[in-house]
Amino acid sequence: MTNRACLITGFLMIAATAAILLFMGRIPICECGYVRFWTPASDVAGSSQHIADWYTFSHIIHGFLFYWLLWFVFKQRSVGERALGAIFIEAAWEVAENSPWIIDRYREATIAVGYTGDSVLNSVFDILWMLAGFFFAWRMPVWVTVVVGIVFELLALWVIRDNLTLNVLMLIYPIDAIKVWQAG
Repeated sequence: MTNRACLITGFLMIAATAAILLFMGRIPICECGYVRFWTPASDVAGSSQHIADWYTFSHIIHGFLFYWLLWFVFKQRSVGERALGAIFIEAAWEVAENSPWIIDRYREATIAVGYTGDSVLNSVFDILWMLAGFFFAWRMPVWVTVVVGIVFELLALWVIRDNLTLNVLMLIYPIDAIKVWQAG
């Protein structure tokens, strides 16, 4: 595929994801009626509703991981084609994450008791943040990407007592002691 074809296909994949989320009943933007670039840790209700929040770091790390996975599995493909694979994986997660089953799972197994799912705006930007991580991993030495990923994980852990590692762990195998610690 040409770079142009990859760009157009990627745009269409992201637009299709937004359409699916709207069809699922997800709200386009925050119910508050405005859009913020950054949602601070103190705005729990605004988390997953705006352009970026503390969970944005997790989506950037998704990009790192997807780059390495798709490079390993599809070395013969262009970076643009591998980016389409990453968009597909992240978009599939955004649709699954906003399904009633996963939303309920977050409420039961994690500290996200009031979690209602992402706005469509947030989901679209989650995909774009993942792409930023994907292209960062493509251009940077592995050790730099690993260090940045570790810093992101530790920073989120320190500020919001959550990160990609704990998020996955608590969804798959909830541990009461971690849930208590996260609740403060």
